[in-house]
Amino acid sequence: MKADGTLQNVARDTAERFGSVFLLQGKQQITVPEVQAGDIGGVAKLKETQTSDTLADKAAPIAYEPVHFPEPATTFAIEPKTRGDEDKISQSLRRIMEEDRVLRMSVDSQTHEMLLSGMGQLHVEVVVGKLKKRYKVEVNLKKPKIPYRETIKGAAEGHGRHKKQTGGHGQFGDCKIRMKPLPRGEDFKFVDDIFGGSIPKNFIPAVEKGILESRGRGFLAGYPMVDFQVELFDGQYHDVDSSEMSFKIAGSLAFKDAVAKCRPTILEPIMKVEIAVPEEFAGSVMGDLSSRRGRPQGMEPSGSLQVIKAEVPLSEMLSYDAELTSMTGGRGSYHMELIRYDEVPGHLQEKIISAAKAERGEVKEEA
Repeated sequence: MKADGTLQNVARDTAERFGSVFLLQGKQQITVPEVQAGDIGGVAKLKETQTSDTLADKAAPIAYEPVHFPEPATTFAIEPKTRGDEDKISQSLRRIMEEDRVLRMSVDSQTHEMLLSGMGQLHVEVVVGKLKKRYKVEVNLKKPKIPYRETIKGAAEGHGRHKKQTGGHGQFGDCKIRMKPLPRGEDFKFVDDIFGGSIPKNFIPAVEKGILESRGRGFLAGYPMVDFQVELFDGQYHDVDSSEMSFKIAGSLAFKDAVAKCRPTILEPIMKVEIAVPEEFAGSVMGDLSSRRGRPQGMEPSGSLQVIKAEVPLSEMLSYDAELTSMTGGRGSYHMELIRYDEVPGHLQEKIISAAKAERGEVKEEA
């Protein structure tokens, strides 16, 4: 590979011109006339080439298998130190992610936090350092919020009535619903079971909209409610005073009335965790998982390591990276992914509800 040449980017089917080529020795770049087979060299300012692309002679367009990167193990929530820097953070991180294919950036649709995932705490901290040094963007790292959800364990009826009389037209909407649980993962189902025109067809979507808005705010701790069915079976309307807004409010009131009687509960994300450690640490790691409410699913050898499989609540794994490093002297690694939501034990639900109420109280004080 000689200086001032053109090679073909086989992955993107485009020509890539480059100037000088160099060898790397620590921080030094040593310019050389060519890089030969077996050398590890570099070129600067390529326009199209990304990590894992192959550059080749156009006459012999060989393509090497791309590098398979591990999934990130640790996730942090990031927030800008300067308000209004969110877009700048996103743009800067995307440029860093072009180089570092292990990094992941996302926004949690439920908690609205910007999340940055990497191979460990040190990896994420190095990226934060790059943001500051290269792009003049400073961020705070913190543990991400747990995306809890709420659901119901029983069935009940609910009644919502909205009546308001003012000068001129008033407001009137009245609806009755039946609510029952659905299997885990079914989310939400609305059933229109109105007969005889007790609620006109054009107001029924407004009832559903009121219920949808209320389920988003939850009942116990402000988390979205999932896995339940609502059946609208009766109601009343007024020829003059009824409106979509009246029935939307009535739907919301009926939802709150029914949920209170349906034994509401909180669900938490459960992660499938695989931990690779030298055999001498397997016992202590298994014991530690049990203290985190983990359910061991078995252990199998992989080369010189033991791979421990378990199911563990996400809330117990937020700082696991540092703790596994401490337990194994840096010789352990782990990977986890979401598999389902399960009910939170009763004694922990009170803490979650109290924390949510306290957070909402702080928001009110700031406002």
